Amino acid sequence: MIDTGDTAWLLGSAALVMLMTPGLALFYGGMVRSRSVLNVMMLTFGCLAAVGVVWLLYGYSLAFGNDGFAGLIGDFRLAGLHGLTNTTVGPPGHQVPLLAFAGFQLMFAVITVALLVGAIAERARFWPWLLFVVVWVTLVYLPLAHWVFAFDGFAGPGSTGGWLVNKLHALDFAGGTAVEVNSGAAAVALAIVIGHRHGWPRQAVRPHNLPFVMFGAGLLWFGWFGFNAGSALGASGVAATSFLNTTTAAATAVVGWLLVEQFRDGKPTTLGAASGAVAGLVGITPGCGYVEPLGAAAIGVVAGVVCSLAIGLKYRLRLDDSLDVLAVHGIGGFTGMILIGLFASKGVNSAGADGLFYGGGLDQLWRQAVATFAALGYSLVVTLVIAWVIHRTIGLRAAREAELDGIDEAEHAESAYDLAVHPSRRSMAAGFVEGGRP
Repeated sequence: MIDTGDTAWLLGSAALVMLMTPGLALFYGGMVRSRSVLNVMMLTFGCLAAVGVVWLLYGYSLAFGNDGFAGLIGDFRLAGLHGLTNTTVGPPGHQVPLLAFAGFQLMFAVITVALLVGAIAERARFWPWLLFVVVWVTLVYLPLAHWVFAFDGFAGPGSTGGWLVNKLHALDFAGGTAVEVNSGAAAVALAIVIGHRHGWPRQAVRPHNLPFVMFGAGLLWFGWFGFNAGSALGASGVAATSFLNTTTAAATAVVGWLLVEQFRDGKPTTLGAASGAVAGLVGITPGCGYVEPLGAAAIGVVAGVVCSLAIGLKYRLRLDDSLDVLAVHGIGGFTGMILIGLFASKGVNSAGADGLFYGGGLDQLWRQAVATFAALGYSLVVTLVIAWVIHRTIGLRAAREAELDGIDEAEHAESAYDLAVHPSRRSMAAGFVEGGRP
């Protein structure tokens, strides 16, 4: 019997996570210059199409199919989502359609690769980027999703899943490794291969539309309830805990980020508030279902402070990670994964463990560290190879002239803002000059 309440919650959560990708497009689009906003939004939005096709053909099967390679990757038996219709998953009394779960996880794959747009904003070509998306999701995201999300027995009786969750027993409720640490490491690799923008860092690059940034951050915050609380796979007490922990961490992270700005720069900024919220949401993602609300508050404020301070890393490393994917998602995800080893409590979730502050010693802490560095190292190395091959063969980066004159026109033959004066307006203005009245 299908639990209709849990199914409705999972489908609604999938829709919320889908909304995060257009939200991210607004968030990123507002942070770049006006001549690049459409390209950035297209690179982000295009991930919905490219990953959707991959997920149908073989993506879900490799991520959640039966493991045959020592916990590294699934098989192709579920390719085309074959056999998922009228199949359910979940504990007795809380069954949900497997297709609902497949749709939910599809949105995770989409938003993960879309995050990488921030590392190469204002200088990437559209079609080579979509090729990169397909290859990267196949070789990087799907294995990591299998490591973290594929539990033993999920693909059927006797089936085996990924090594991080089943052998190492690392805790990652909603994607601190497969989504956040993964995207941060991949962003570094992309920025290394594609190089910095012309004029960076001498030329200041200011956001062209801060209202876009704030609205995008609000949509991300809204969608993150589905991202985190939806990972409980049902309307349960753990989902409620995850829901509250999500907004608590975002709130305290905003405070932490703005305090850093106040002491460092003398003013709190709207860009800082939006970035701080995202940093808190990133930081709580892996532990949202394993920590108490006070623990979530602590994780949020630490993530806000650490990520704000990490913004300066790209200047010291001479690495043009345009929109700070490393600082916010990489460092934020790393922070959240490690802090689980301190704040996790089995009183919150019996499927979890006790961290150091709850009498669990260092046992969970080292497991979290191993999982984090494994995801970081794998993503960094494989992304470097993928990006280098595509960049050297068909060219991932736009030409210098296109970048300087406006990549929107060069790649899409469009501009975000039509600033030309309409002929009737032009004649009206001339009438005012000549006779005082049109």
